[in-house]
Amino acid sequence: MASSPTFTEDLARQVLAAATGSPGGGAQLLSLGENAVFALDETVVRIGRTPELLARAEHELRVATWLEEEGVPAVRAVEPEARLVADHPVTYWRRLPAAVRPAGAADLAGLLRLVHALPEPPFTLPPRELLGGIERWLRLAGDAVPREDAAFLRARRDDIIASLPGLVPHLPPGPVHGDALPRNVHVTAEGPLLVDLETFSSDLREHDLVVMALSHDRYGLPEAEYEAFCTTYGWDVREWEGCAVLRGARETASCAWVSQHAPGNPAALAEFRRRVASLRQADPTVRWHPF
Repeated sequence: MASSPTFTEDLARQVLAAATGSPGGGAQLLSLGENAVFALDETVVRIGRTPELLARAEHELRVATWLEEEGVPAVRAVEPEARLVADHPVTYWRRLPAAVRPAGAADLAGLLRLVHALPEPPFTLPPRELLGGIERWLRLAGDAVPREDAAFLRARRDDIIASLPGLVPHLPPGPVHGDALPRNVHVTAEGPLLVDLETFSSDLREHDLVVMALSHDRYGLPEAEYEAFCTTYGWDVREWEGCAVLRGARETASCAWVSQHAPGNPAALAEFRRRVASLRQADPTVRWHPF
């Protein structure tokens, strides 16, 4: 979704004041992106940029409530339903204590074991959709990226979509986090917990494991960290014959995602070119730079 230039901190504070019934000037702004995130004592308030984010907010709240019922350590909601205030979705969350240390791959693996042991929730989780944004990202890139590269990514996407139904999973399908990276784990004195629940889906569990395999191969995750991840989880997804297909899906999406930033951003264009070239050459050893 394109960023709206009118969603400023001042506007977010006005929405916060309307939602809480008290001046929002004293709240601490934690982040400002698709959501403005404010800290109010023991509560965190998230204000969505546009009304279209309401469905995503409601999904995340349902997931948080379900994980709490199942005893899975994760961020907890204060209120079970989102509010729409001046066309902005507003949700309330328990403020997390300061992290005692950075999350590691083993912390993530332990939480994924808990998630992957869960049955389906009492509400419907969507499938994990990695490739749906590619057309929009390439459209936003426009003429900033070569037409032949855009066509290459579209063809690669179509080939992967055609391959997905033929995959035979090693693990029983079911709930997945959807963006399983250590950055989405917060380590407290009581242990690690999951955050950023908006990508929770129901699909091949291997989706969650391919993310870390790609982090190792493309982004330089140390070998020891990846080994700790596999040891804690109990399996290395690279042993599965379908790994290349799911890895290809995430690589294709990640490459197209960078393209939208190419107009006016030389660093994004250079990274896009690096990624496309490595995919064209089928070279999995080329390091990608986080963007």
